[in-house]
Amino acid sequence: MIKQEISEIKKLFTPKKCSIDRICGCYVDGEKNKKTEFAQSFLALPEDEMFKYFEIFRKSLSGSIGKNLLTLDFPLSSEEAGGTQEFLYRLKESGLKDDALLEEFYDRIISTYEYVGNYLILLIHDNYDVPGRTTDNIEMEDASEEVYEYILACICPVELSKPGLSYNPTENAFQNRIRDWVVSLPQMGFLFPAFHDRSTDLHSVLYYTKDGEDLKDGLVDALFGCPLPLSAGNQKETFHAIIEETLEDTCDIELVKNIHEKLTELVEDHKMKEIAEPLILDKHEVKTILADSGVSNEKLEHFEEHYEETAGEDTPLYVSNVMNAKSFEVKTPDVVVKVKSDRTDLIETRVIGGRECLVIALDGTVEVNGITIQKSLPETDMSEL
Repeated sequence: MIKQEISEIKKLFTPKKCSIDRICGCYVDGEKNKKTEFAQSFLALPEDEMFKYFEIFRKSLSGSIGKNLLTLDFPLSSEEAGGTQEFLYRLKESGLKDDALLEEFYDRIISTYEYVGNYLILLIHDNYDVPGRTTDNIEMEDASEEVYEYILACICPVELSKPGLSYNPTENAFQNRIRDWVVSLPQMGFLFPAFHDRSTDLHSVLYYTKDGEDLKDGLVDALFGCPLPLSAGNQKETFHAIIEETLEDTCDIELVKNIHEKLTELVEDHKMKEIAEPLILDKHEVKTILADSGVSNEKLEHFEEHYEETAGEDTPLYVSNVMNAKSFEVKTPDVVVKVKSDRTDLIETRVIGGRECLVIALDGTVEVNGITIQKSLPETDMSEL
């Protein structure tokens, strides 16, 4: 799913556009015991409660695509009788009114979700009448193209509120606040089926995780049976390892600057073309970037071998995960230097007095510890040092 499709579903979680017909939940304690369950019409809830649920649902569709939001494709076997996709399909088709299916759903989560503490499993069912759109992307409310039926699930920690003082208007006094159990924003969630090309995609699910480095492999396997991509951090480490292994002794600052600049150009071009899909690199695109950055043909001879050993043959890498589009960083054990991504020209290396040094052009106003300094030093020929 792309950002626009996700935003379209998030916009449903308002009183004006809401069409959620059912909400179910199961409260689980730290010992994995079901403490209570509920199932009811969502529209029958008091308005103030609905707003709090809307916040939770919107959060389960938030974050960075490729890091917090992952579109996972079901293997064909999961769509057969007894498969994970087939189970979720039956759960959706039941409208969350089949108690046996709900119990099985809760049990699958409880048996595989590793969490120390209490949590609430929430599940909603909705039928979204997808409005048509004109060629210039204007919605036509009276021209529905299809009904998108989906379920949205999320798991929210339930934690004791913090101790403190509160004002009691009856007593007109400040008193010790009574601590109670509060539902926090979700740690994970999913949307099934995926909403792809503004239409139902029964072969995919959109998975949300608050922590992009903790994808909950066991839970994902139990609920979806889908292969997981590399986490955002692992993608970055993998990309760096591929460059280091390919360049070997030729990996210097100038070459890394060139690679960063090529990636920055790709990002800017992607923005200018207003392409909805996130920018993803495959093996061949990474090789092209290295070649355009000045990496020799000799070093690129074994690139594919390095890539497949490190990342796998078909592993995609999100550009947003492998580079910082806002800054360029040079780091030593004692010094960290950052410049804007489009100003790498301010940094260069020179050999001064037999030592390799980093030289930074001091253009414009310069502050040291917040103090503006005056650049009154005489011009020096660095080659004489």
